[in-house]
Amino acid sequence: MRKIFSKATTLGALLALFVTSYSSTAENSLGPVTSKDVVYQILTDRFYDGDSNNNTPVGSPSQIFDGTGIDLKLYQGGDFKGIIAQIPYLKNMGITAVWISAPYANRDEPIIDYQPDGSQITWSSYHGYHVSNYYKTNPHFGGMKDFTDMVAALHANGIKVIVDFVSNHTSRWQNPTNNYSAENGRLYEPDRDIYNNFSFNINGDPIDLNNDGSIDNLIADPNGSLNPDWFHRKGDRGSDSSRFGYRYRDLGSLADFTHELPAVVNYLEEAAIFWKSKGIDGYRHDATLHMNPAFAKGFRDAIDSASGGSVTHFGEFFIGKPDPKYAEYVSFPDRTNINNLDFEFFRTITNVFGNGSEDMNTLANFYQYTANDYQYENQTVTFIDNHDVPRFLRVNGDQRSLDVALATSLTSRGIPNIYYGTEQYVNGHDASENGGRVFLQIDKPFDQTTRAYKIIKKLSDLRQVNDALAYGLTSVLYSTADVLVMSRKFYDKEVIVAINRSPFNSYIVPNLATSLPLGNYNDILTAELGGDTGSVISVGGTKQIASFQLNQQEVSVWSYNPSLGASPRIGDLTSVAGRQGNEITISGTGFDGAIQVYFGSTLATVLTNSYNKIKVIVPNVSAGEQIVTVKKDTITSNDFTFNVLSDDQNQMIFHVQKATELGQKVYVVGSIPELGSWDPAKAIDAFHNPDSVQWYDWFLPVSVPKSTTFQYKFIIKDSAGSVTWEGGSNRSATSSSVINGVTDLPQAFFQ
Repeated sequence: MRKIFSKATTLGALLALFVTSYSSTAENSLGPVTSKDVVYQILTDRFYDGDSNNNTPVGSPSQIFDGTGIDLKLYQGGDFKGIIAQIPYLKNMGITAVWISAPYANRDEPIIDYQPDGSQITWSSYHGYHVSNYYKTNPHFGGMKDFTDMVAALHANGIKVIVDFVSNHTSRWQNPTNNYSAENGRLYEPDRDIYNNFSFNINGDPIDLNNDGSIDNLIADPNGSLNPDWFHRKGDRGSDSSRFGYRYRDLGSLADFTHELPAVVNYLEEAAIFWKSKGIDGYRHDATLHMNPAFAKGFRDAIDSASGGSVTHFGEFFIGKPDPKYAEYVSFPDRTNINNLDFEFFRTITNVFGNGSEDMNTLANFYQYTANDYQYENQTVTFIDNHDVPRFLRVNGDQRSLDVALATSLTSRGIPNIYYGTEQYVNGHDASENGGRVFLQIDKPFDQTTRAYKIIKKLSDLRQVNDALAYGLTSVLYSTADVLVMSRKFYDKEVIVAINRSPFNSYIVPNLATSLPLGNYNDILTAELGGDTGSVISVGGTKQIASFQLNQQEVSVWSYNPSLGASPRIGDLTSVAGRQGNEITISGTGFDGAIQVYFGSTLATVLTNSYNKIKVIVPNVSAGEQIVTVKKDTITSNDFTFNVLSDDQNQMIFHVQKATELGQKVYVVGSIPELGSWDPAKAIDAFHNPDSVQWYDWFLPVSVPKSTTFQYKFIIKDSAGSVTWEGGSNRSATSSSVINGVTDLPQAFFQ
């Protein structure tokens, strides 16, 4: 389903509406974010105030605005125009993408936490995680024209736009500081016209079409009588650490959407596609740990199948280190096709460079085990701190340690994300995540001469020109407790990174075997971190990096960047799953001229191609894994795996009764690719059994293609990986023919 949205200049102009569809501006996007990009995360309210007129919008209570940078629980004044004003600052830093706060309207009232001593603490929804209306902008940030002007201005400067998007919950529906009394959680939408289309003015802002004095119409209320079933309403997760607890109970009393309800799925998909139509380049999905993966898979598929082609998707699957959820974290991108913010990277970097609880051998091991565990490690989004964790300098107050961690992040595999203010050595008001969310305009100058700013610029420039940083494999050449030397290599392109984390000791690195040509290699950082020239010499007929000294907290970066010539080489597929007819982007080299793209043996339609990028349509091929190659003249590229979905995805909820033993879990496999094509190894999402009394009752929502009849069976896996198949004949089921339909199967018994 695709809505059409009305635009009217006046209330009386209903019959002369300007009509625009979701695709109206989607073609203006720059394209998906790739591992050649450097992302800069902006909390919109905390960056720069470009328009003081929206600091306290009409109808917004004054007590939720501060503006001094002191009370970080309240709005400070940053907005869309403020981001526009600082585009030169971003561009000069080498930033090629920004991740901004959720742009839509949030709960706009004081949020009161009652304290044991009778006092009260007042919060606001400045962060954007308390949605109230997906179809209008947050008025504290500006109107829709301000938003689209910002997107256009960023795009004009080569900067892509990622928006934070929350599809897991609305706002707090119960107040845990007041005996869980009813609070809010309500969801609204604009007025609709006689054709059931939302009504907007010429600038894209909702209008009061029905003259009731409001542009907000209640659509769901977890505490009321209007669509309360849109929310799970199972209460806070508390100490429930089960997968069921994370997915079905509330995160911090935020009203948790019922992702198994077709009306909810449809509404959320339409809301996300509405923002895609504004020309954005990607989504950061909030709270993916708490989502039903079957919903998440279909959600992403619906967005990418809408006009404008595939965009970037990554999400917040929050884990610690070590964490019992690590295997679930690793498999989430495989199950949903939404990449992870790399919390395992963050935890390792914090331990190695921040608190010192792990050493550089641990970092070396991290690169190796995640290369095995992550299917596409170059697509993860790496960071050394962000809005959900303490600022790095609160863990380690040494600015040089931050610089070394930053350089490591910018040369590691993945897409590096810089938290706003890191380049200005922001350490926040305190060690809490909220304490780190400073108002940058007041907290620090927008100084383009800090060492961190220059490190970001130089390594971003290198990432743009040397594909080894974007697509290359990581090889550890040498490591000790304090030293790491690694190679990032993509065919003949290579970057060598040598790091000494110690503020106390210098070390001599021995000769290291290399494939680099003989000669000298200048430090790309030009001694910002004490780096020196590296030399490749011949020893006994073999090429070696000559022994060198790494002084305290020194980082040297050496680059070899030959032309790879005309032969096609795939670096990455921005989207690794989708339906027939979807538009996807292939990144790499040698894609100019007359080329052909194949999915298996089937020729695909190429929309556009340049030396580094191809836009192509997924052809009519069998569902499941397809090998993608690019052919130019007689030369065929390396291959890349793309997972073709059977059809538009909806959900089927399986139920089975089975008495299990400790360590055993229930799974389902079946005849379609979405159920692993009978391969137990591809059954990676276990069933839930939340009822402690009827602990033998299991259920699981699964993403399946619509209008499809298939066969399936239940299996048991134990902790050793052994598989027990149920007996009897194969079971059969038919999915809903309705887009976003949900088929809830009756209770079955393990045969």
